[in-house]
Amino acid sequence: MLITFLTDFGYTDAYVGAMKGVALGICPGATLIDITHAVPPQDVLAGALLLPAYVPFYPPGSVHVAVVDPGVGSARRGVALEVWLGGARQLLVGPDNGLFWPLLAEAESFRAVGLTEARYWRPQVAPTFHGRDVFTPVAARLAAGLPLEALGPPISDLARLDLPPVRHEAGALQGEILAIDHFGNGASNIRAADLAGLGEPSGLRVVVAGRDLGPPRRTFADVAVGAALALINSAGYLEVAVRDGRADAALGLRRGVPIRVEVFGTSPDA
Repeated sequence: MLITFLTDFGYTDAYVGAMKGVALGICPGATLIDITHAVPPQDVLAGALLLPAYVPFYPPGSVHVAVVDPGVGSARRGVALEVWLGGARQLLVGPDNGLFWPLLAEAESFRAVGLTEARYWRPQVAPTFHGRDVFTPVAARLAAGLPLEALGPPISDLARLDLPPVRHEAGALQGEILAIDHFGNGASNIRAADLAGLGEPSGLRVVVAGRDLGPPRRTFADVAVGAALALINSAGYLEVAVRDGRADAALGLRRGVPIRVEVFGTSPDA
């Protein structure tokens, strides 16, 4: 019985501790794991991008609570999902605001139910704290063996949060930076499979923020200390970094900055 938590609640308040207390009160044998509580406040996209980076690596049957919920207390639904990733069954609970969509886009299959059975929530539900009073009680009951279908009716119209598309041009790809991590690296929406369609990495160059970074590298140590580079990160996306430095500070990276990959000889427009 394993329950993970991802939120934007931070580390200075008691919100996460309250959720864990609720979980253990319902499922005392559960192992509780913090993924992160440092998602930028109300940044659903930032949270959504993190889920595919960890959920597939957990044992089958793990339950994952994810709460980045600027619409808490509104008409947005709560949802629980059974998701198959790499042949393994994972369970997820949280708001239906698009937070789960990038993960679901990578799943072999999934099914979802709306959280309408209030008997599985805490008796008193604060309109501003569904993480404690709705999502965590539901997750703990799933971890204890409650069937997904007991929580509410099936739903097929989940809120979507599609990532910005990569533009394919003749001999080039045009994408954008989606997220900045703890190290200041900027991950883009360009996947390794997108790059493969352009040819050998040695024949490509990456242009971002007016800088020609040369071809995609294999690892950070392929360039000198302080040099900027692009490489495929551990999640399979093209990322911009500075060896032993911060690419966000050095290059002015932020979400939405264009990034272009082109075959040598194509004129950059990023």
